Amino acid sequence: MVSAETARSVVGIIGNVISIGLFLSPVPTFCRIIKNKAVEDYSPLPYIATVLNCMLWIFYGLPIVHEHSVLVVTTNSVGLVLELIYLAIFYTYAAGQKNGRKKVAIGLAIEVVFVAVVVVITMLTLHSHERRSMMVGIIADFFNILMYISPLTVMKQVITTKSVKYMPFYLSLTNHLNGCIWTCYALIKFDIYVLVCNIIGAFAGAAQLILYGVYYRKTPKDDDINHHARKNRISELQL
Repeated sequence: MVSAETARSVVGIIGNVISIGLFLSPVPTFCRIIKNKAVEDYSPLPYIATVLNCMLWIFYGLPIVHEHSVLVVTTNSVGLVLELIYLAIFYTYAAGQKNGRKKVAIGLAIEVVFVAVVVVITMLTLHSHERRSMMVGIIADFFNILMYISPLTVMKQVITTKSVKYMPFYLSLTNHLNGCIWTCYALIKFDIYVLVCNIIGAFAGAAQLILYGVYYRKTPKDDDINHHARKNRISELQL
């Protein structure tokens, strides 16, 4: 019979793979940004939120805070590197977006200061794994939930425009799968802090997928947009 620790390790490794898939899911979006040399209407907020989330969970998973959580550290370390690359690309091509670069610079600066304060307070005032896990876990949970619901701004845009053009499907899918697998991980060897945020993440991802399914067929394709634009130009010339 497979032990709980072995099962947890296997699920954690699967969670690492899915999480890395989650962190890689914006690649098509940033390939488009690089190709067009513009960030268009994409928002940097989900990526800024994810950077903070990764930093907090890396700290949470360290042996000095929460023992036996190396898989939490590995997945979030990869995520942190990738998110910083995305934000560097966004910053490079955000000249045409109002306050785009300012949002990235100010957001990252605030996050670095905040995490530094959390680390200092935790290490100087709390002297047991239980207390450190509680403090960092609650803070990480709070911002992890913000990361999962940060696409709500995009969901509002989808409903308003009846278009999923700026709602990446693979990001929503991997958000859902990531929430599900880490929920299982937290249940095998009960970890309330990992559990809470990922249950919410699973439901948030499911809501995004449902919204995507509702509005996918209503989204005009680029070819249709170009066709209508050409027709309008021809009409103007004829007039």
